[in-house]
Amino acid sequence: MLKTRIIPCLDVADGRVVKGVNFVGLRDAGDPVDAAIAYDAAGADELCFLDIHATHENRGTMFDLVRRTAEHCYIPLTVGGGVRTAADVRALLLAGADKVSFNSAAVANPDVVAHAADQFGSQCIVAAIDAKTVAPGRWEIFTHGGRKSTGIDAVGFARTMVEKGAGEILLTSMDRDGTKSGFNLPLTRAISDAVSVPVIASGGVGTLDHLVEGVTEGGASAVLAASIFHFGEFTIQQAKQHMAAAGIPMRLAS
Repeated sequence: MLKTRIIPCLDVADGRVVKGVNFVGLRDAGDPVDAAIAYDAAGADELCFLDIHATHENRGTMFDLVRRTAEHCYIPLTVGGGVRTAADVRALLLAGADKVSFNSAAVANPDVVAHAADQFGSQCIVAAIDAKTVAPGRWEIFTHGGRKSTGIDAVGFARTMVEKGAGEILLTSMDRDGTKSGFNLPLTRAISDAVSVPVIASGGVGTLDHLVEGVTEGGASAVLAASIFHFGEFTIQQAKQHMAAAGIPMRLAS
């Protein structure tokens, strides 16, 4: 049976790790490479770097960050933010990323995911979906760091992404992001049920029980969190032990 993964997320802005609430009100959470090294040592299964203010001006910084992180860390690294083309994917993979995440560019042109998956394989292409509740049982895609509504149904879009070749869905509930009130479980379950690839649940973790619920109720294959780990509320091992005690198969330190 596949083990459930715990993935700390490092939101990066101007070369620093930051964390906000509902995508705003950012707090500094340290140096990204130092944080990545610490999470690797702590037993995280993977890491996720998201360049949340991605523009051409700071793109070089991100490549350097990925390169420096890959030199020191041995767990899989997913990188996203400002990824627009298959050439961007190539550059990030060469810098040391294991997987690359498309967000706004995939909404604008879903075929970019197909091009990248054709060139590099579905296993390293992630579709990141930022979704907001717009009605009971209905979620809409937002882009540009959550600032731009699209009118696109999140569940239907997740299916499209998998049809185009995405090997994984990184699903963030914008309503829950940074609130510590738990994952949006109906959204997570709807997406998990709609697609055949792993779904990473993101947005809202405040307790270790929330991590359990993301898997047992949301159907996620992996759980992503930031605040509870960045600010020292829980360790990776505490999270893994708690999830294992709830009957979830985890990769535990020997």
